[in-house]
Amino acid sequence: MARDVRRVPFRTAITAIGRFQRHYRSRGDGPTSALVSSPHPYTRALGLVAVVLLGAWLGLLIVGSVRTPVGPMDTKMTLRPSLTGGTKINVSPLGALELDSHTAPIRLDVDVDQLDPVRSQALVEHPERLSGLQEEVGHDVAAGTTELAVRSCVAVVSGATALGLAVYRRPRRALAAGGLALVLLSAAGITAFATWNPKSVLEPRFSGLLSSAPQVVGSARSIVTEFDVYQKELARLVTNVTKLYDATSTLPSYQPDPGTLRVLQVSDIHLNPAAWHIIGSLVEQYKIDLVIDSGDTMDHGSAAENSFLDPIPDLGAPYVWVRGNHDSAATQKYLEGLKNVHVLDNGRAVTVAGIRVAGTGDPQFTPDRSLANAGDPAEEMAGIRLASAIRDQERAGTPVDIAVAHNPIAAKETDGTVPLVLAGHVHHRDTEIMPLGTRLKIEGSAGGGGLRAVQNDKPEKVRASLLYLDSTTKRLQAWDEITLGGLGLTTAEVSRHLPEEAGVPGTDPSPSPFGAPSGSSSNSPSGSPSGSPSGTSSAPPSNGPSGSRSPAAPAGPSPAP
Repeated sequence: MARDVRRVPFRTAITAIGRFQRHYRSRGDGPTSALVSSPHPYTRALGLVAVVLLGAWLGLLIVGSVRTPVGPMDTKMTLRPSLTGGTKINVSPLGALELDSHTAPIRLDVDVDQLDPVRSQALVEHPERLSGLQEEVGHDVAAGTTELAVRSCVAVVSGATALGLAVYRRPRRALAAGGLALVLLSAAGITAFATWNPKSVLEPRFSGLLSSAPQVVGSARSIVTEFDVYQKELARLVTNVTKLYDATSTLPSYQPDPGTLRVLQVSDIHLNPAAWHIIGSLVEQYKIDLVIDSGDTMDHGSAAENSFLDPIPDLGAPYVWVRGNHDSAATQKYLEGLKNVHVLDNGRAVTVAGIRVAGTGDPQFTPDRSLANAGDPAEEMAGIRLASAIRDQERAGTPVDIAVAHNPIAAKETDGTVPLVLAGHVHHRDTEIMPLGTRLKIEGSAGGGGLRAVQNDKPEKVRASLLYLDSTTKRLQAWDEITLGGLGLTTAEVSRHLPEEAGVPGTDPSPSPFGAPSGSSSNSPSGSPSGSPSGTSSAPPSNGPSGSRSPAAPAGPSPAP
């Protein structure tokens, strides 16, 4: 009897399960569906999307890459899921370059595997082939990305379909997953195409060893070729913007008369060869009478850098130069031998284009680590000696119109001895009228901080100023601040500033010692004296006026000089 009691529940359970299965088979669902409730449509859709994304990612990981030659290099191109998009070029073991090439949920990874010795040797033995290297590389990249796009489509669709079949075990659901994957990939591709930024190659972000040695990327010859194209285009941009600037009606009413003297103030070029093209363009467009460079033309002051200075005699205007803390005695000696260059040191004065200029070199040479840095006291002493030399010139009947020193600390010691003193060093603009009436004008970097600027998060801007001097009094009447986008950027701004005391050209200066209100200062954001009018013209790179205007860019933080 006990045995029958045990067997009845077992038979009852078997009967119930059989009825349970027959009930759900009649509904068209699998037997396992009886164990859970029917999922919500939203939940089912999210599950499908998750399967599609996971399958697509697995497909890309397994087969979504191609190996293709790009010029003399063997590369591997791969598409990867990403939240920000862009392109990453891995140059093992040196590091990587990241480009903001596009905004889409996919990123292009390019791994440079090796430099093919045969193709590289052919370029070395036949340098004339370098002229066609850019076209060859462009063709290789286009072919590689086309093959990658086709392979990625197959990988994404196959991965999503295979995973959908493994999860749902239904061909219809698997095909739906593959179709959805193709739609998502197409949408990502369209987004990448719509947001494609070809100029991103000029603004790479470096990591690894490349952050301190970006010049090792590619051959030196190709880098020089491409950079030459960039700097010439930037010089052309200056020409276009100055034409727009001449035509605009938003600038102050100051109009220089034909006898106005034009002085171009530059500083801190730091071995950027683009600076010579920019200066040459400004000299031509503005008919510059004199260029004054307040130093740091070099980076290390080595003899190997001296050939960088050779374009100066051909700029089209006399060049006055003082030594910066990155310029060595060898640099100074080399410049003294160049035609049309006037090197000033220890208070020496020269008259060029009718303007009397005195200057002194920086007393310190910081690249020489064997010498202790003398600091601000050395700069102050150099400024005191410069001021003394200016007073001697005054007593001799040859008063100085402009003083020049590299470091503003030295320049401030000339207060009360000269109407205008120029400086650089700090890589940003500033202007002030010091307590005894001398105007101190500090210029930014005409080289955009030099090639070291690629280490910064954003390129440093290129800055120069055009000073308008009265041809009779040699006093400052107005100045234009010219600001260009840094390495790889194609933006330009021109802003005009009038000193409070200038008024109309030819008017008598105010009764202060040097035509400036004693004790006044300049603290306005634009760098012009407080209350003085100023205007700005800004334009994108174009061959004609665009009407685009924006305020002058504020001075950025001072980099390590």
